[in-house]
Amino acid sequence: MDIKLLLRLMAERSASDLFFSTGAPPHMKIEGVSTPMGQGPLPPGAIKEIAYKLMDEQQIQEFEEEWESNFAISVEDIGRFRVNVFMQRGEVGMVMRHIKSDIPTLESLNLPDPLKELVMGRSGLVLVCGPTGSGKSTSLAAMIDYRNNRDTSHILTIEDPIEFIHPHKMSIIDQREIGVDTKNFHNALKNAMREAPDLILIGEIRDQAAMEYALSYAQTGHLCLATIHGNNSKQVLERIRNLFPADMRANVMMELSSVLNGIVSQRLVRSKSGQRVAAHEILLKAPDIVEIIQKGLLEDLRKAIEAHHQDGMMTFDQCLFKLYKQRIITREDALHFAESKTDLNLKMRLAESGGKAPAAAPGAPKKPSNGNGPSFKTKL
Repeated sequence: MDIKLLLRLMAERSASDLFFSTGAPPHMKIEGVSTPMGQGPLPPGAIKEIAYKLMDEQQIQEFEEEWESNFAISVEDIGRFRVNVFMQRGEVGMVMRHIKSDIPTLESLNLPDPLKELVMGRSGLVLVCGPTGSGKSTSLAAMIDYRNNRDTSHILTIEDPIEFIHPHKMSIIDQREIGVDTKNFHNALKNAMREAPDLILIGEIRDQAAMEYALSYAQTGHLCLATIHGNNSKQVLERIRNLFPADMRANVMMELSSVLNGIVSQRLVRSKSGQRVAAHEILLKAPDIVEIIQKGLLEDLRKAIEAHHQDGMMTFDQCLFKLYKQRIITREDALHFAESKTDLNLKMRLAESGGKAPAAAPGAPKKPSNGNGPSFKTKL
Protein backbone atom coordinates (compact mmCIF):
# COMPACT_ATOMS: atom_id res chain seq x y z
CA MET A 1 0.00 0.00 0.00
CA ASP A 2 1.27 3.46 -0.95
CA ILE A 3 0.77 5.41 2.28
CA LYS A 4 2.15 8.58 0.70
CA LEU A 5 -0.54 8.45 -1.98
CA LEU A 6 -3.24 8.16 0.69
CA LEU A 7 -1.80 11.08 2.64
CA ARG A 8 -1.69 13.23 -0.49
CA LEU A 9 -5.31 12.34 -1.23
CA MET A 10 -6.16 13.15 2.37
CA ALA A 11 -4.65 16.63 2.04
CA GLU A 12 -6.31 17.28 -1.34
CA ARG A 13 -9.75 16.33 -0.03
CA SER A 14 -9.31 18.26 3.24
CA ALA A 15 -9.93 15.06 5.20
CA SER A 16 -9.40 15.36 8.95
CA ASP A 17 -8.61 11.71 9.76
CA LEU A 18 -7.42 8.51 8.09
CA PHE A 19 -8.40 5.20 9.74
CA PHE A 20 -6.66 1.83 9.39
CA SER A 21 -8.41 -1.24 10.85
CA THR A 22 -7.80 -4.89 10.00
CA GLY A 23 -10.62 -6.37 7.91
CA ALA A 24 -11.77 -3.00 6.52
CA PRO A 25 -10.43 -0.72 3.78
CA PRO A 26 -8.80 2.56 4.83
CA HIS A 27 -11.42 5.20 5.64
CA MET A 28 -11.11 9.00 5.47
CA LYS A 29 -13.24 11.38 7.49
CA ILE A 30 -14.26 14.29 5.26
CA GLU A 31 -16.43 17.03 6.82
CA GLY A 32 -17.31 14.61 9.60
CA VAL A 33 -18.34 11.74 7.30
CA SER A 34 -16.27 8.53 7.20
CA THR A 35 -15.69 7.39 3.60
CA PRO A 36 -14.03 4.12 2.41
CA MET A 37 -11.17 4.58 -0.01
CA GLY A 38 -12.25 1.85 -2.38
CA GLN A 39 -9.37 -0.49 -1.63
CA GLY A 40 -9.86 -4.02 -0.37
CA PRO A 41 -9.98 -4.95 3.32
CA LEU A 42 -6.62 -4.70 5.08
CA PRO A 43 -5.29 -8.19 5.89
CA PRO A 44 -3.75 -9.17 9.25
CA GLY A 45 -0.26 -7.76 9.70
CA ALA A 46 -0.62 -5.07 7.01
CA ILE A 47 -1.17 -2.16 9.39
CA LYS A 48 1.75 -3.17 11.60
CA GLU A 49 4.01 -3.09 8.54
CA ILE A 50 2.76 0.39 7.56
CA ALA A 51 3.03 1.75 11.12
CA TYR A 52 6.55 0.44 11.71
CA LYS A 53 7.75 2.21 8.56
CA LEU A 54 6.51 5.49 10.06
CA MET A 55 8.15 4.97 13.48
CA ASP A 56 11.77 5.21 14.56
CA GLU A 57 13.42 2.56 16.75
CA GLN A 58 12.54 4.33 20.01
CA GLN A 59 8.88 4.65 19.01
CA ILE A 60 8.73 0.99 18.00
CA GLN A 61 10.22 -0.02 21.35
CA GLU A 62 7.74 2.18 23.21
CA PHE A 63 4.85 0.70 21.24
CA GLU A 64 5.93 -2.88 21.91
CA GLU A 65 6.19 -2.11 25.64
CA GLU A 66 3.06 0.01 26.05
CA TRP A 67 0.91 -1.15 23.08
CA GLU A 68 0.22 2.56 22.45
CA SER A 69 2.20 5.20 20.59
CA ASN A 70 1.55 8.84 19.71
CA PHE A 71 3.83 10.82 17.43
CA ALA A 72 3.83 13.26 14.53
CA ILE A 73 5.39 12.99 11.08
CA SER A 74 6.13 15.48 8.31
CA VAL A 75 5.81 14.34 4.69
CA GLU A 76 7.57 16.51 2.12
CA ASP A 77 5.23 18.48 -0.17
CA ILE A 78 2.16 17.09 1.63
CA GLY A 79 2.10 18.22 5.25
CA ARG A 80 2.24 17.19 8.87
CA PHE A 81 0.26 14.37 10.46
CA ARG A 82 -0.47 13.28 14.02
CA VAL A 83 -0.35 9.48 14.37
CA ASN A 84 -1.89 7.20 17.00
CA VAL A 85 -0.94 3.50 16.85
CA PHE A 86 -2.72 1.03 19.13
CA MET A 87 -3.77 -2.59 19.53
CA GLN A 88 -7.30 -3.86 18.88
CA ARG A 89 -8.44 -7.51 18.80
CA GLY A 90 -4.83 -8.63 18.69
CA GLU A 91 -4.00 -6.53 15.62
CA VAL A 92 -2.38 -3.14 15.16
CA GLY A 93 -4.74 -0.25 14.43
CA MET A 94 -3.80 3.28 13.38
CA VAL A 95 -5.40 6.70 13.03
CA MET A 96 -3.69 9.60 11.28
CA ARG A 97 -4.86 13.20 11.62
CA HIS A 98 -3.90 15.87 9.10
CA ILE A 99 -2.37 18.95 10.72
CA LYS A 100 -2.74 21.85 8.35
CA SER A 101 0.41 23.90 7.93
CA ASP A 102 -1.37 27.23 7.56
CA ILE A 103 -2.46 28.60 10.92
CA PRO A 104 -6.01 29.94 10.50
CA THR A 105 -7.02 33.32 11.88
CA LEU A 106 -9.69 33.81 14.51
CA GLU A 107 -11.73 35.62 11.86
CA SER A 108 -11.48 32.80 9.30
CA LEU A 109 -12.72 30.35 11.94
CA ASN A 110 -15.57 32.73 12.85
CA LEU A 111 -14.50 32.55 16.50
CA PRO A 112 -16.14 34.93 19.02
CA ASP A 113 -14.43 38.23 19.86
CA PRO A 114 -13.95 37.39 23.58
CA LEU A 115 -11.22 34.93 22.54
CA LYS A 116 -9.07 37.89 21.45
CA GLU A 117 -9.30 39.47 24.89
CA LEU A 118 -8.64 36.14 26.61
CA VAL A 119 -5.41 35.43 24.73
CA MET A 120 -4.11 38.98 25.19
CA GLY A 121 -4.46 38.74 28.97
CA ARG A 122 -1.40 39.17 31.19
CA SER A 123 -2.26 36.50 33.73
CA GLY A 124 -4.89 33.94 34.60
CA LEU A 125 -6.18 30.64 33.26
CA VAL A 126 -8.07 30.02 30.01
CA LEU A 127 -9.45 26.55 29.32
CA VAL A 128 -10.62 25.19 25.95
CA CYS A 129 -12.76 22.06 25.91
CA GLY A 130 -14.85 19.98 23.56
CA PRO A 131 -15.21 16.47 22.16
CA THR A 132 -12.34 14.82 20.29
CA GLY A 133 -12.12 16.28 16.79
CA SER A 134 -14.00 19.48 17.67
CA GLY A 135 -11.15 21.76 16.58
CA LYS A 136 -9.75 22.68 20.01
CA SER A 137 -6.13 22.60 18.81
CA THR A 138 -6.99 24.69 15.76
CA SER A 139 -8.74 27.34 17.85
CA LEU A 140 -5.82 27.47 20.29
CA ALA A 141 -3.37 27.83 17.40
CA ALA A 142 -5.40 30.75 16.04
CA MET A 143 -5.41 32.38 19.49
CA ILE A 144 -1.63 31.99 19.87
CA ASP A 145 -1.09 33.39 16.37
CA TYR A 146 -3.32 36.38 17.18
CA ARG A 147 -1.06 37.29 20.12
CA ASN A 148 2.09 36.47 18.13
CA ASN A 149 1.09 39.14 15.62
CA ARG A 150 0.41 41.82 18.25
CA ASP A 151 2.56 41.40 21.35
CA THR A 152 6.22 41.00 22.29
CA SER A 153 5.88 37.95 24.53
CA HIS A 154 7.76 34.77 25.26
CA ILE A 155 5.28 31.99 24.50
CA LEU A 156 6.06 28.44 25.65
CA THR A 157 4.01 25.46 24.48
CA ILE A 158 4.13 21.93 25.89
CA GLU A 159 2.43 19.55 23.44
CA ASP A 160 2.01 15.85 22.72
CA PRO A 161 2.61 16.07 19.81
CA ILE A 162 3.19 19.54 18.32
CA GLU A 163 0.36 20.13 15.87
CA PHE A 164 0.95 23.61 14.42
CA ILE A 165 4.40 25.09 13.85
CA HIS A 166 4.42 28.75 14.96
CA PRO A 167 7.02 31.04 13.37
CA HIS A 168 8.55 33.83 15.46
CA LYS A 169 6.73 37.10 14.68
CA MET A 170 6.41 39.81 17.34
CA SER A 171 6.72 37.09 19.98
CA ILE A 172 9.35 34.44 20.61
CA ILE A 173 7.67 31.02 20.58
CA ASP A 174 9.34 27.91 21.99
CA GLN A 175 7.47 24.66 21.32
CA ARG A 176 8.35 21.53 23.30
CA GLU A 177 7.13 18.11 22.19
CA ILE A 178 6.82 15.24 24.66
CA GLY A 179 9.22 12.45 23.76
CA VAL A 180 11.25 14.70 21.46
CA ASP A 181 12.20 17.83 23.41
CA THR A 182 11.39 16.58 26.90
CA LYS A 183 10.98 13.11 28.37
CA ASN A 184 7.53 13.66 29.83
CA PHE A 185 4.87 16.22 30.74
CA HIS A 186 5.95 16.36 34.37
CA ASN A 187 9.52 17.41 33.57
CA ALA A 188 8.37 20.02 31.07
CA LEU A 189 5.81 21.51 33.46
CA LYS A 190 8.25 21.50 36.39
CA ASN A 191 10.86 23.45 34.42
CA ALA A 192 8.53 25.80 32.56
CA MET A 193 8.91 28.67 35.04
CA ARG A 194 12.69 28.64 34.60
CA GLU A 195 12.19 29.44 30.92
CA ALA A 196 10.65 32.85 31.80
CA PRO A 197 7.46 32.59 29.72
CA ASP A 198 4.71 35.18 29.56
CA LEU A 199 2.21 32.68 28.17
CA ILE A 200 2.28 28.92 28.73
CA LEU A 201 0.21 26.53 26.62
CA ILE A 202 -0.41 23.09 28.12
CA GLY A 203 -1.54 20.72 25.36
CA GLU A 204 -3.88 18.85 27.71
CA ILE A 205 -4.58 18.78 31.44
CA ARG A 206 -4.84 15.08 32.20
CA ASP A 207 -4.27 14.74 35.93
CA GLN A 208 -4.04 16.48 39.30
CA ALA A 209 -0.36 17.39 38.86
CA ALA A 210 -0.94 19.17 35.54
CA MET A 211 -3.88 21.08 37.04
CA GLU A 212 -1.76 22.15 40.01
CA TYR A 213 0.90 23.49 37.66
CA ALA A 214 -1.72 25.39 35.63
CA LEU A 215 -3.10 27.02 38.79
CA SER A 216 0.42 27.86 39.96
CA TYR A 217 1.32 29.53 36.65
CA ALA A 218 -1.86 31.63 36.73
CA GLN A 219 -1.36 32.61 40.39
CA THR A 220 2.22 33.79 39.77
CA GLY A 221 1.34 36.30 37.07
CA HIS A 222 1.48 34.16 33.93
CA LEU A 223 -1.23 33.53 31.35
CA CYS A 224 -1.88 29.80 31.02
CA LEU A 225 -3.92 28.27 28.18
CA ALA A 226 -4.86 24.59 28.21
CA THR A 227 -7.26 22.04 26.81
CA ILE A 228 -9.20 19.70 29.07
CA HIS A 229 -11.83 17.01 28.51
CA GLY A 230 -15.44 18.09 28.90
CA ASN A 231 -18.34 19.15 26.69
CA ASN A 232 -19.19 22.39 28.51
CA SER A 233 -18.13 24.62 31.39
CA LYS A 234 -20.08 22.66 33.99
CA GLN A 235 -18.46 19.37 32.98
CA VAL A 236 -14.99 20.95 32.95
CA LEU A 237 -15.37 22.38 36.45
CA GLU A 238 -16.72 19.07 37.73
CA ARG A 239 -13.76 17.27 36.16
CA ILE A 240 -11.26 19.66 37.76
CA ARG A 241 -12.91 19.25 41.16
CA ASN A 242 -12.83 15.46 40.82
CA LEU A 243 -9.12 15.42 39.96
CA PHE A 244 -8.45 16.18 43.64
CA PRO A 245 -9.11 14.30 46.90
CA ALA A 246 -12.31 15.31 48.69
CA ASP A 247 -10.47 17.23 51.43
CA MET A 248 -8.74 19.47 48.85
CA ARG A 249 -11.69 20.29 46.61
CA ALA A 250 -13.05 23.36 48.42
CA ASN A 251 -9.63 25.07 48.39
CA VAL A 252 -9.03 24.13 44.75
CA MET A 253 -12.35 25.63 43.65
CA MET A 254 -11.56 28.78 45.64
CA GLU A 255 -8.17 29.10 43.91
CA LEU A 256 -9.69 28.33 40.52
CA SER A 257 -12.40 30.96 40.90
CA SER A 258 -9.78 33.65 41.51
CA VAL A 259 -7.62 32.92 38.42
CA LEU A 260 -10.08 31.55 35.85
CA ASN A 261 -10.49 34.09 33.04
CA GLY A 262 -12.68 31.94 30.84
CA ILE A 263 -13.77 28.57 29.51
CA VAL A 264 -14.34 28.14 25.78
CA SER A 265 -16.37 25.05 24.89
CA GLN A 266 -16.55 24.07 21.24
CA ARG A 267 -18.48 21.69 18.99
CA LEU A 268 -18.53 21.34 15.22
CA VAL A 269 -21.94 21.53 13.53
CA ARG A 270 -22.68 20.74 9.89
CA SER A 271 -23.63 23.88 7.96
CA LYS A 272 -26.07 24.13 5.07
CA SER A 273 -23.11 24.22 2.68
CA GLY A 274 -21.93 20.81 3.92
CA GLN A 275 -18.91 22.18 5.73
CA ARG A 276 -18.68 22.29 9.52
CA VAL A 277 -18.84 25.42 11.65
CA ALA A 278 -17.93 25.87 15.30
CA ALA A 279 -20.60 26.45 17.93
CA HIS A 280 -19.43 27.74 21.29
CA GLU A 281 -20.27 28.18 24.92
CA ILE A 282 -18.29 31.09 26.38
CA LEU A 283 -17.87 31.56 30.14
CA LEU A 284 -16.03 34.67 31.32
CA LYS A 285 -15.14 36.10 34.71
CA ALA A 286 -17.92 37.95 36.54
CA PRO A 287 -18.76 38.32 40.27
CA ASP A 288 -21.65 35.86 40.18
CA ILE A 289 -19.62 33.34 38.14
CA VAL A 290 -16.82 33.57 40.72
CA GLU A 291 -19.32 32.95 43.53
CA ILE A 292 -20.89 29.96 41.75
CA ILE A 293 -17.47 28.33 41.33
CA GLN A 294 -16.42 29.09 44.92
CA LYS A 295 -19.59 27.56 46.33
CA GLY A 296 -19.65 24.67 43.86
CA LEU A 297 -23.16 25.57 42.67
CA LEU A 298 -22.41 24.37 39.16
CA GLU A 299 -26.07 23.67 38.31
CA ASP A 300 -26.53 27.48 38.26
CA LEU A 301 -23.85 28.08 35.62
CA ARG A 302 -26.04 27.86 32.53
CA LYS A 303 -28.54 30.47 33.71
CA ALA A 304 -25.70 32.77 34.79
CA ILE A 305 -24.06 32.51 31.36
CA GLU A 306 -27.41 33.25 29.67
CA ALA A 307 -27.86 36.35 31.84
CA HIS A 308 -24.45 37.70 30.76
CA HIS A 309 -25.13 37.42 27.03
CA GLN A 310 -24.60 41.15 26.54
CA ASP A 311 -21.18 40.86 28.21
CA GLY A 312 -19.85 38.41 25.63
CA MET A 313 -20.86 35.15 27.31
CA MET A 314 -23.10 32.67 25.51
CA THR A 315 -24.55 29.22 25.96
CA PHE A 316 -24.43 26.63 23.21
CA ASP A 317 -28.14 27.15 22.60
CA GLN A 318 -27.70 30.92 22.20
CA CYS A 319 -24.89 30.29 19.73
CA LEU A 320 -26.93 27.70 17.81
CA PHE A 321 -29.87 30.12 17.64
CA LYS A 322 -27.57 32.80 16.22
CA LEU A 323 -26.21 30.40 13.57
CA TYR A 324 -29.79 29.39 12.73
CA LYS A 325 -30.93 33.02 12.39
CA GLN A 326 -27.94 33.70 10.13
CA ARG A 327 -29.15 30.76 7.99
CA ILE A 328 -25.81 29.00 8.42
CA ILE A 329 -27.26 25.81 9.96
CA THR A 330 -30.62 24.08 9.67
CA ARG A 331 -33.30 23.84 12.35
CA GLU A 332 -32.71 20.08 12.56
CA ASP A 333 -28.97 20.41 13.18
CA ALA A 334 -29.50 23.20 15.71
CA LEU A 335 -31.92 21.04 17.69
CA HIS A 336 -29.66 17.99 17.40
CA PHE A 337 -26.86 19.80 19.26
CA ALA A 338 -29.08 21.81 21.64
CA GLU A 339 -28.73 21.38 25.38
CA SER A 340 -32.40 22.25 25.85
CA LYS A 341 -34.25 21.21 22.69
CA THR A 342 -37.63 22.41 24.03
CA ASP A 343 -36.43 25.94 24.82
CA LEU A 344 -34.48 26.33 21.57
CA ASN A 345 -37.39 24.99 19.50
CA LEU A 346 -39.75 27.51 21.10
CA LYS A 347 -37.27 30.32 20.49
CA MET A 348 -36.93 29.38 16.82
CA ARG A 349 -40.71 29.12 16.36
CA LEU A 350 -41.14 32.57 17.90
CA ALA A 351 -38.51 33.97 15.53
CA GLU A 352 -40.21 32.34 12.55
CA SER A 353 -43.59 33.81 13.53
CA GLY A 354 -42.18 37.32 13.91
CA GLY A 355 -42.31 37.27 17.70
CA LYS A 356 -45.92 36.14 17.91
CA ALA A 357 -46.87 33.07 19.88
CA PRO A 358 -46.61 30.06 17.55
CA ALA A 359 -49.79 28.26 16.53
CA ALA A 360 -50.83 25.39 18.72
CA ALA A 361 -50.08 21.91 17.50
CA PRO A 362 -52.97 20.06 15.76
CA GLY A 363 -55.32 18.50 18.29
CA ALA A 364 -54.21 20.74 21.14
CA PRO A 365 -57.04 22.19 23.29
CA LYS A 366 -58.04 25.73 22.41
CA LYS A 367 -57.53 28.46 24.97
CA PRO A 368 -60.82 30.02 26.13
CA SER A 369 -61.43 33.43 24.60
CA ASN A 370 -62.24 35.16 27.90
CA GLY A 371 -59.13 33.79 29.63
CA ASN A 372 -61.19 32.63 32.62
CA GLY A 373 -61.40 29.00 31.70
CA PRO A 374 -64.51 27.06 30.60
CA SER A 375 -67.89 27.92 32.09
CA PHE A 376 -69.82 25.08 33.69
CA LYS A 377 -73.52 25.36 34.43
CA THR A 378 -74.76 23.05 37.12
CA LYS A 379 -78.40 22.26 37.54
CA LEU A 380 -79.48 22.37 41.16
